[in-house]
Amino acid sequence: MTCSELLSTLAHIRHLITHKFAMNTRLCHFSCQKWTFGQKTMDSWLNEELSGCAFKDQRLTTRFKSIVACLSEKSGKSIPEICEEWASTKAFYRFLSNERVEASEILAGHFEQTMCRVKSIKGPCLVLHDTTEFIYNRKKPLSNNSSPLSSTNKQYDVGFGKDYKTGSILLQASLAITLEGLPLGLTSTKFWTRKGSDPDKELKKKNSPTCMPAEAKESIKWQESLNTTHKLLGCHASKVIHVSDRESDIYDYMCNCHELNAYFIVRSSVNRLTEESTLVDEVALTKRAFKHMINYQDANGNNIEATLNIKIKQLKIKASRNNKQSCYPELPITVVSAVEVDRPVDREPIKWTFLTNLPVSNKEESLSVIDWYKQRWKIEVYFKVLKSGLKVEESKLRTAERLTRLIAICCILAWRIHWLTMLNREDRRLAPKLAFDNVERLILENYIKKKKPETLQDYILRLAKLGGYLARSNDPPPGNTVIWRGLNRLYELKAGFELAQNCG
Repeated sequence: MTCSELLSTLAHIRHLITHKFAMNTRLCHFSCQKWTFGQKTMDSWLNEELSGCAFKDQRLTTRFKSIVACLSEKSGKSIPEICEEWASTKAFYRFLSNERVEASEILAGHFEQTMCRVKSIKGPCLVLHDTTEFIYNRKKPLSNNSSPLSSTNKQYDVGFGKDYKTGSILLQASLAITLEGLPLGLTSTKFWTRKGSDPDKELKKKNSPTCMPAEAKESIKWQESLNTTHKLLGCHASKVIHVSDRESDIYDYMCNCHELNAYFIVRSSVNRLTEESTLVDEVALTKRAFKHMINYQDANGNNIEATLNIKIKQLKIKASRNNKQSCYPELPITVVSAVEVDRPVDREPIKWTFLTNLPVSNKEESLSVIDWYKQRWKIEVYFKVLKSGLKVEESKLRTAERLTRLIAICCILAWRIHWLTMLNREDRRLAPKLAFDNVERLILENYIKKKKPETLQDYILRLAKLGGYLARSNDPPPGNTVIWRGLNRLYELKAGFELAQNCG
């Protein structure tokens, strides 16, 4: 071998070694950037959504944002699947176990962004209040020094001949939406556990439930949600209409709305006292009524048409007991009653009675009350995303504190999934950058080789196709299920794209 050939061979070997070292360096840098908490690059929407989060320790803030970024890319997975290595998994568990981390701090940035979105809405918006329960089956609920899951004192066989106890965490949530149903975000949350199946059992032995102080009842959650929402929205609280189901038909709650000058719509469950007789008798004596036909789907998905007889009645209601009537004022309200005209054979007839302090005096205004109450189902869909999409009930965490912090994080991600689903049904032509960054738009444009998408709705449709949406001519708009499956698929493609970019 000549000297020139030897030098050429050595130069080639040096080039290969240098190239391999550079490749390994880029791979290590990418691995650290993607999986090490504190260096994970967040999406643009997360940067904005979490900008208002600030924990007592800046290191907790950095770690929290990285955890949310990783969890958003693998929603519905277990913590080890999300982290893929022991160091990151341990860091995740430590964050969830940290006593300095409160659920209110986790959601602080989201609450702030919700307030900004409510502020940007020109007209009125709705705040939906409801409670949900997360059920966990544990053989040994106690762990470390933290408080255990509350036991409902129920045992049942779950297979293999072993009995497991059922524990639960309850969440009272308030979700702000537009009149068209677009979710703006949460305005209030409250987490708690029960010591038994009936938290007021001992008090009920001594007193009637109506004699118990409001602070001693679990139903105080309605007033707390109302007050927290009112405080968060500040001067914009006057544009909000609070909507809740029959469980919130509480005189204290309606009095609280009256004191705050807050509008409410409550479905009645109590035949309340009025100046003359009772609420049911007053509505029955009302002769002025009009008929209105509605179309809706039952629990089995069948389309049903029903003709309703709608009545409007302004009256004043009083507290239910004499000892409370001296403490609470009479409340002027409007009753909107909707009863099905012809009694159906195969189902129960529709019978709705709504209490509201909105100015309702004609047919259009009463139909608006009914339509706004129908939007209450949106919060049930939001809870479905939490349980079925993000699978928070499948977590194996053993204490209430850890589970509460995990659910609080998932509340932010569940909002975005629900927001994307409903954003696709907006009539306006919105800019794609509102929901997707540059890389995500590039993937959605090129992964499916068809006409280039232009509007945000076009991009969301392609996202739904990644989740199994067929987009046939008679198919309804994509729902939450295909959206969260599509997001998971999109993030997998995005990770591969970033890997290819970093590897040259």
